[in-house]
Amino acid sequence: MLMAHRIALNPNNAQATYFARASGTARFAYNWALAEWQRQYAAWKQDDNLPKPSQAALRRQLNALKREHFPWMMEVTKNAPQMAIIQLGDAFRNFWAGRANYPKFRKKGIQDRFSLSNDQFSVKGSRIRIPHLGWVRMRESLRFIGKIISATVTRVADKWFVSVTVDTEDLPKRRAENQGAAGVDLGVSALATFSTGEKVVGPKPHKALLKRQKRLSRSLSRKHKAAKGKLGLRANVPIPKGVRLPVSENAKKARAKLSRLHARIANIRQDALHKLTTDLTRRFHTIGIEDLNVRGMLKNHHLARSIADMSFFEFRRQLEYKAGRRGGLVVVADRWFPSSKTCSVCGTIQKKMPLGVRQWTCLDCGTTHDRDVNAARNLLALGLAALSRSTASSAECEACGEESSGSGRKAGVKLASMKQEVSFGPV
Repeated sequence: MLMAHRIALNPNNAQATYFARASGTARFAYNWALAEWQRQYAAWKQDDNLPKPSQAALRRQLNALKREHFPWMMEVTKNAPQMAIIQLGDAFRNFWAGRANYPKFRKKGIQDRFSLSNDQFSVKGSRIRIPHLGWVRMRESLRFIGKIISATVTRVADKWFVSVTVDTEDLPKRRAENQGAAGVDLGVSALATFSTGEKVVGPKPHKALLKRQKRLSRSLSRKHKAAKGKLGLRANVPIPKGVRLPVSENAKKARAKLSRLHARIANIRQDALHKLTTDLTRRFHTIGIEDLNVRGMLKNHHLARSIADMSFFEFRRQLEYKAGRRGGLVVVADRWFPSSKTCSVCGTIQKKMPLGVRQWTCLDCGTTHDRDVNAARNLLALGLAALSRSTASSAECEACGEESSGSGRKAGVKLASMKQEVSFGPV
């Protein structure tokens, strides 16, 4: 099982500068390879005798050019440009398989990163050794035991992190506490509503920090983006064609403040999701959820900001891999399953259910429902039905002597370096 452990780094100024240069080298190699790939592919379409571009050929081409044309690449680890081109090849494979969009050029300051193969670095305790740099302190030691596959150094705001991928043995499955089942309905007013009647409001970090974000965004927009004084140009003198001015120091400071705020919002949201999904998979063996069309929901401009603030996709991703670790089962309802309009008592489906209706009474049985709790109970019933089918299938396979797939499965895990506890109620 491949598991990735993301650890914060504690570099000094020289090490942070090296990280920035290595990230810039990786970005340049990726963009150069993408431009070459497009040029060579267009030429191959015109002439079949020409070779079709590949990441291996582009790596050999860059190795032949870099000593003469890009000598500054030699100042950082050779993995920075080479792994970037390998990642470009993976991006094209995902594009051809329909799993991703066409690769785009990387921009400076957005996901600055570079990767290392396992023969180019070593981890010892709370330190990692990086080529051309030496030992760098980590905030914690590696928690997983096994063969180290690779590492990726990434910048988030003004902090650096390393994600170490380890090939470990399959973890022993820790069963859920009560082997029960639950339905979970996701929403905007409450992040999650359980079939037991519990509601988790969620922190809504973007909404809580929106005023501060607007203030910092206005401050950044008012800063002079280019420092003309460094080139001896006056403020009212137009910039010559082809001249790229350095960014002013005030603009850099304002951008750094805004980046730190965005990182704080993401961390608060990620922490709440980890606590919630860990609690769910610890308590319940079978969990029923909805297959939400998040892209379509975001087209509602009245609710788009609140929907994005909840991060429904990340909730489902964490829930699936954590349930897999415990041998649990996550049942995803069909996108058109009427969980909110169906009475959980008699099964009658209402014709219309506007979004503003939070409580409603069934016309057939007279039961008054909370919209979210009713939806969660319908998802619970769906999960129990899927569990019974899975159990019956397993019994048939055992009777005929064949192995069954079962509810457990092997799942790739990417843990966050944060405590995973649950706290019900507003943050």
